[in-house]
Amino acid sequence: MFRETIMDIFADIWPMMFISSIILISIRVAYLYVKKQKIVLYKELLSLVFMLYILCLFHVVTFQDVSWSTSNFIPFKEMFRYELGSRLFFKNVVGNMIMFLPYGFFIAHFLKGKRPLLITILIFIASFTIETTQLWIGRVFDVDDIILNVLGGLIGYLIYVIGDMIREKLPKFLKTEWFYNIIFLVLILICILYLGNVINIGR
Repeated sequence: MFRETIMDIFADIWPMMFISSIILISIRVAYLYVKKQKIVLYKELLSLVFMLYILCLFHVVTFQDVSWSTSNFIPFKEMFRYELGSRLFFKNVVGNMIMFLPYGFFIAHFLKGKRPLLITILIFIASFTIETTQLWIGRVFDVDDIILNVLGGLIGYLIYVIGDMIREKLPKFLKTEWFYNIIFLVLILICILYLGNVINIGR
């Protein structure tokens, strides 16, 4: 089910992602050239992926189907009305956590995994802003979405912390810049191959 959802989203936004990628990459390369700074490929790719993720997040929370339900200001009211394991449970409960998992991971990365309280506050600010904005565009405010978003973001933060602990125990040659570059290029290639079949517009 998640694969189909991702494919549907990607089918809508791949032109925006492609155009944004070219613009962002060209501006960044020009900036580094003018400033005569070294290009660290995996760091640049990670920053690019974060910006593309924000664009995807923007699409999901503003251009998806307009909700027919009413706003919910009572914590846990909505999430507990879905049957555990049902399609709606995965879409509205698990989906809301997964949607913010990358956000927590990226924020933890940019802050080097430090200041967990600050990371939590930043996750909350992002989710609260989304829910508040939805009130102005014909959708609804749901406090449960904020709870689930924050929980998902914190899971992303924990994934970063655990990954960083594992990285510290790796041999020295596995912590070099070229190795990180290869890993990121392979991951991006896998994602492109995985999502590539979506670009069949007009077929």
